Amino acid sequence: MMSTLAHKQVSVLVMSTVAFTVCFAVWLMFAVIGIPLKESLGLNETQFGLLVATPVLTGALTRLPLGMLTDKVGGRIVFFVLMLACVVPIWLIAEATQYWHFLVLGLFVGLAGGSFSVGIAYVARWFNKAHQGFAMGIFGAGNAGAALTKFVAPTLVVAYGWTMVPKVYAVAMLVTALLFWLLTYHDEGHTVGSNVTTMDQLRALKDPRVWRYCQYYSIVFGGYVALALWMTKYYITVYGFDIKIAALLAACFSLPGGVLRAFGGWLSDRYGAHPVTWWVMLISWVCLFFMSYPQTELTIKTIDGELTMAIGLNWWMFTVLLFTIGVAWAFGKASVFKYLSDEYPDNIGVISGIVGLMGGFGGFILPIMFGALVDLTGVASSVFMLLWGVTLVSLIWMYWTEIVPRRSRNGGAGDATAVGQHS
Repeated sequence: MMSTLAHKQVSVLVMSTVAFTVCFAVWLMFAVIGIPLKESLGLNETQFGLLVATPVLTGALTRLPLGMLTDKVGGRIVFFVLMLACVVPIWLIAEATQYWHFLVLGLFVGLAGGSFSVGIAYVARWFNKAHQGFAMGIFGAGNAGAALTKFVAPTLVVAYGWTMVPKVYAVAMLVTALLFWLLTYHDEGHTVGSNVTTMDQLRALKDPRVWRYCQYYSIVFGGYVALALWMTKYYITVYGFDIKIAALLAACFSLPGGVLRAFGGWLSDRYGAHPVTWWVMLISWVCLFFMSYPQTELTIKTIDGELTMAIGLNWWMFTVLLFTIGVAWAFGKASVFKYLSDEYPDNIGVISGIVGLMGGFGGFILPIMFGALVDLTGVASSVFMLLWGVTLVSLIWMYWTEIVPRRSRNGGAGDATAVGQHS
């Protein structure tokens, strides 16, 4: 019996992670094909931001209902049907010719992003509490699909044109869906009873802790999605790289932001969700401060004449900071969901759906705000100024709702890095 259970656990975890990786690659497909489309369609920065963010909107809005459905009927059937539903819209992107075609199809393709709240609840229920953080972290490593897109899509664009990307992705999604169905399992004990109503499930919206975790996730996941969509174009615009090199450098953020999530889950299991999340926010805040500084030429009048100095990050310094944020947010995505598995073990599908929805909505609205900021200011690094502000809000909220109450209970002792996460 134990060996059978272990086999099922491994199979469910591996196939769910593979499926989520493919879904995530599809979800962020416009990060690469959007660049030639921007040129061919004559889009401005705001229109480009809307194009790349449109699939993220659907992926965000469907996370809550998909999470609720997963609690009710189980993750296996929901995940399978979801992937099948995306195949045709993905293929049709290759046939689109006008801007509105891409926006409409992007909404349907965005369903792939809703797979997160399905898979995270499906996987979590196969493991006990002591190992849930690590298991969910491994599943969440499917975020590396963002890096997969940056490796695969530019090569296809250069070799065959952008239309080949959605065709290849549609076939990959179909094959993955079939393998997932063949190699995974369903357990009736992992679904909620029929006596649990939709209103019972939605009662979690009244819990203020849920909204705090939504704020955390809006930066570690929403910011991750937004930068994964934006960084290829940023490297082209600011540093003058071609699309293949730009995508490769952007993957220095996307790849660790996905694959290291499992390690973040292990850290959260060992030290608690709170200290991991606090350090994630603090490190991100510092890195974003330096990345916010625009490329500047400063002219100083000296006794020998004018002295001009260039101030700003060169491409490799910028990439080091971007990599650091990718690592931090990988840990943060895992630690936020450790909060959820600890505090909401019986309705994690709903709670992960709510938090995932808000994180995904951050991934939708941020690229549009990026484009608007760049159009308004003409400063490319203004995108990092915005993220710096969002991170500061998370730090302040965490300090007043988690650290201050803990210090009060301990008579003034304890600090932000203390092990334990309940507030």
